[in-house]
Amino acid sequence: MEERARSCLLRSKATLEQDIKASYLMDHMVSDGVLTNDEEAMVLNKVTRREQAAALLEVLLRKDNRAYISLYNALIRESYGDLANLLHSDLPLLSPEGERSFADGVSPSVQAILSDGGVPQRPVVFVSRPALLNLIRQKLYQLQKTSGWVTVFGMAGSGKSVMAAEAVRDHALIKDCFPDGIHWLSVGQCERSDLLVRMQSLCFRLEQGQSSEASHRPPCSVEEAKERLRFLILRRFPRSLLILDDVWDSSVLRSFDIQCRVLLTTRNRGLTDSVSGTRFEVPVENGLDEDKALEILSLYVNGKPQKLPEQARSIVSECKGSPLVVSLIGALLREFPDRWSYYLRLLQRKQFKRIRKSSSYDYEALDQAMDASLQVLEPEHQNLYRDLSIMQKDIKVPAKVLSVLWGLELEEVEDVLQEFVNKSLLFRDCNQRPYLYYLHDLQLDFLTEQNRDQIAELHKKMVRQYQKFYNESPPSSGDKECLYWYHFLPYHMAKAGLSKELYSLMFSLDWVKEKAQVMGSAHLINDYVEYGEILDKENSEVRLQFQEFLSLNGHQLEQRPFPDVVQLALSQPACSEVYRQAALSGLGEQKQ
Repeated sequence: MEERARSCLLRSKATLEQDIKASYLMDHMVSDGVLTNDEEAMVLNKVTRREQAAALLEVLLRKDNRAYISLYNALIRESYGDLANLLHSDLPLLSPEGERSFADGVSPSVQAILSDGGVPQRPVVFVSRPALLNLIRQKLYQLQKTSGWVTVFGMAGSGKSVMAAEAVRDHALIKDCFPDGIHWLSVGQCERSDLLVRMQSLCFRLEQGQSSEASHRPPCSVEEAKERLRFLILRRFPRSLLILDDVWDSSVLRSFDIQCRVLLTTRNRGLTDSVSGTRFEVPVENGLDEDKALEILSLYVNGKPQKLPEQARSIVSECKGSPLVVSLIGALLREFPDRWSYYLRLLQRKQFKRIRKSSSYDYEALDQAMDASLQVLEPEHQNLYRDLSIMQKDIKVPAKVLSVLWGLELEEVEDVLQEFVNKSLLFRDCNQRPYLYYLHDLQLDFLTEQNRDQIAELHKKMVRQYQKFYNESPPSSGDKECLYWYHFLPYHMAKAGLSKELYSLMFSLDWVKEKAQVMGSAHLINDYVEYGEILDKENSEVRLQFQEFLSLNGHQLEQRPFPDVVQLALSQPACSEVYRQAALSGLGEQKQ
C-alpha cells in the first residue's frame, strides 16, 4: 500500500474501529479477492465488534493498494458514506502498468512491505548488478513451495547486503513466493545475550497487530525465542522470508533453524552445513568489473563514465574493483573532484602489510584507499579517527562513549562522526536510537596496523577518560552507553596493560553488584575466565573466590527485584575476600 493511502488509513483507524461492522464489509472484500477466507475467519473469531474492526484494519494495512480501494468501495456499498469520505482524498491510482510504473522500479506497495520488515533502503549511490540479482532471485524462487536457505557469500565489502536487499525489491517475487512479508535482521558477530536481544526484537515486530490478549512478554532465553519465532512463522507468516544479514557463527544460524524461508549473507560459505532443510548458494564476486566501477565513480562526481579522466581506470585497477574501495575514493572525489591524479598517486605509492588476522583476503587495495581517505581530514579529526583503533570488530558504539573518550560535547562529537560517515570512513546504524557507530572490519584492521605501536596508549586513554568522567559514581542509566562501559571497560584495561586497575575493578564487590544488576551474571563469569591469566598474577585465589561466588549465586543475580548482593556475599566462607568486602560494606551501612 502506498504511503499516502497507508497514512490515511492509520489516521482514520480509531474512527473506523468505532463505527464499522467488519462482517458486512468483508463479504465485499472477499468477493474482490482482497481477503482470503482464512483471514475473514480470523477476524470473525474476535469477540467484540470493535476487536473485529481492529483486526480487519490490521490485515488490510499489510496489503497493497487494492485493499484500500476495496475497503473504500465496501464502505460506499454499506452506506458508510461519511467514513468513505475520510479515505476518498488519498485513494491510490492503479495505473495500466500496475506495479512497474514507478521511476525507481519499486512500487509503493513493495516499499511498504520492505519498510515494515526493516529492509535497508538503497544506498544513495547504487549500481545494479543484473546477473547477480537474477541469480539471487532465481534461488529465492526455489523457496516458493518449501522452506530452505539461500546463502549469499563473499568477502567483506563485496556488496552482499546491498544485493540481498535489492533482490527482494521485486513485486512478482514477493507476490509469488513471500506474500506474508520480508523480515530483515542484522546479526553480525554477537554473543548469546546480544543474539537474544535481536531475536526479541524480531518477535516484537512479528507480534505487532495481535490483540492485547495475545501479546507476550519478551522471551527470556534464546531457546524460548526460537520456539516463539517458530510459532509465529508457522502460524501467522508461513510464506514470509527471513533475511539474516552478516552471519558469522553456525550456532547463531541454528537459532533460526525453524522450518522457514531464509536468505542469509555471510563470509563463511559453510555456515548452512549445521542446519536442516534445502540449501542454495550464491557467490558474490570480490570486485566489480571495470564498467560498473567506473559507473560508481561517475555517479559520485555527477558525470558520465566515458567522460571520466584517464586516471579513473587506473584507480579501478589499483583497487581491484572493490565496491568498498571505489565508494571510499568516490566519496573523496565528490568533495575534491580535481584530485584524480593525487588519489591515484597515493594509491600507487603507499605500501602496507597485507592484513591476514581473521581471514586470508588480500586487503592491500583497501589499505591504500583508507590512507587516501584520511589525508582529507583535518589534523585534529585525523587524531580523533586514530582513537577508533581501539574499537572491537562488529561492536557498535554510541556517540556518548566517544564523547567521554574525546572529552567533547555530545553535539560536537555527533558532527565529527557525521563527517566520518559522509566520507565512508565510518558506518551508522540508523535503526537504533540513539544512533550507533561502527567501523567496517577492514577499516579497523587498517587502523590497528597503522597505529600498532600506540594501541596500548590509546586503550589507556579510554580508561583514564572513563575514570575522569565517572570519578564519583559508575554509570547506572542502563542505556547503550552504560552497557558499553560494563561490557568493555575490563577489555580496555587489559589491552592498556593496566593490571592494577583491572585487579581493583574485578576484585571489587561493588563492581560485581553494579555489573550484575545491569547485565546479569554470565558476562561477569566470562570476564573472570577471559582475564583470568592477568588476575592470577595478582591473586589467583581471590579470582577463584569471586568466580565461585558468581557460579553459586548466578541464578539469584538474574532475579528481579535484584537481590541484596552483600547478604549473598556474607554466605561465603569467612576467609574469602568476597566475605571480607561484604562485612566491611555492612559495617559501613551500620555506621551510616
